[in-house]
Amino acid sequence: MKNLPKLVKVLKQRIYLLLLNFGWLNTSIYLLGWLLDRISQNRIRIYKYYLVIQPVHKKPILPPGRGKNIKIRLIDKEDKIIRQFPRPYNVIQDRFKSGAKCLVAFKDQQFIGFIWLVFDCYQEDEVRAHFIPSPIENTAWDFDIYINPDFRLGMTFACLWDEANNFLMMNKRNWTYSRISAFNTESLKSHSYLGAKSFGSALFFCTKKWQITIATLFPYFHLSLHNDSIPQFYLKTNELKNL
Repeated sequence: MKNLPKLVKVLKQRIYLLLLNFGWLNTSIYLLGWLLDRISQNRIRIYKYYLVIQPVHKKPILPPGRGKNIKIRLIDKEDKIIRQFPRPYNVIQDRFKSGAKCLVAFKDQQFIGFIWLVFDCYQEDEVRAHFIPSPIENTAWDFDIYINPDFRLGMTFACLWDEANNFLMMNKRNWTYSRISAFNTESLKSHSYLGAKSFGSALFFCTKKWQITIATLFPYFHLSLHNDSIPQFYLKTNELKNL
């Protein structure tokens, strides 16, 4: 009991930091998700995403001469570097089967990061959701941008995005979409730096079998009772690019 005041103080500090980073609404959602996850032993999960759109930049982020020691290359499903990815092997293979492209960053032949791109509709692999950009021929979807923790203060992120923008331009893509966790403030800041604009959010309550979706864009509400029941989000680029 004598440690109770110290625990209360630590809890107050933790909640204060959450409020500072997330605000009241997202802090409440975060704490509810944390509580349900532990009570249900990971059988009930809550996800909240912000949906963003950003232009494909023709001008490099990095000035000439910077980041030259970081090399970026496009890989395929046979590349041995996949074994070093901090993601399950079967998830990576499923991404390649769906047509996703992966750009990988290296420094002195060491794997230090990646970014994934899709030139078609995007099937979310964390929750049940299908995102359908329109027109499909000049848009893309970027997801799962990973940087090795030891290199997050360097130029890896900028190098990956410079190469990603070049790759997108080669494929005649002018805009790229993404979904970002409402609780990943660093990713939200990074995308904002690149010119990304949020145009909506989606909240998912998930169990092993069913899912409830509440969104700020159509279809607004969706109840899924099995894996084949998936909410469809139609993203109209011409209406969103002037946000």
